[in-house]
Amino acid sequence: MSTEQLLPLLWQAFLETSWMVLVALAVGGVAGLAIGMGLYLTRPGNLLANGPVFAVLNVLVNIVRPVPFIIFLVALGPVTRAVVGKTIGIEAFTFAMCVMSAFVFARLVEQNLVSIDPGVVEAARAMGASPLRIVRTVLVPEALSPLILGTTFLFVGVLDMSAIGGYLGAGGLGDFAIVYGYRQYDWGTTAIVVAIIIVIVQLVQWLGNTLARRALRR
Repeated sequence: MSTEQLLPLLWQAFLETSWMVLVALAVGGVAGLAIGMGLYLTRPGNLLANGPVFAVLNVLVNIVRPVPFIIFLVALGPVTRAVVGKTIGIEAFTFAMCVMSAFVFARLVEQNLVSIDPGVVEAARAMGASPLRIVRTVLVPEALSPLILGTTFLFVGVLDMSAIGGYLGAGGLGDFAIVYGYRQYDWGTTAIVVAIIIVIVQLVQWLGNTLARRALRR
């Protein structure tokens, strides 16, 4: 295909990838923050220690997080159909990305919170601060910089997930590279897609590092 024919298709693939990534990052990020915060708070001896809740959340994260995304897409099929109404298309694929990204980010959030000096939390508790106040004034500010870097890591992971969108008819840059690059033996087209993805990752990584440094100086 000529460049004039490929450019509109490339732009459409870019928009599809952007939509999938941004939705999954937003929904998965918020849900992952909530799950990760729940994991931290309900740990034995912590602010809202609750063994059964912690065990359930921990098992769920351990089950979902290690599963390769392509297998997870198939396994989640019945749930995707119940929620979205179908198992193919950009909506179904984005839903699966949201679920996976939530559990991936949850573990990152928990690990960052666990690394906070327990003495800071104990000092706040000794002064009579409520769990909600401790979360808002101690945990979030203390973990803000690593959480920003964790969000950057999540973005790259979600972008990787989006690359296999073609398997569910979701399109995107990965599907474009396979259909119009690899299958047509057009290595130039494939290289362009790879270059676009590299540029996106570099820009996001730079932004994440910059915001994390600013948060650390506060």
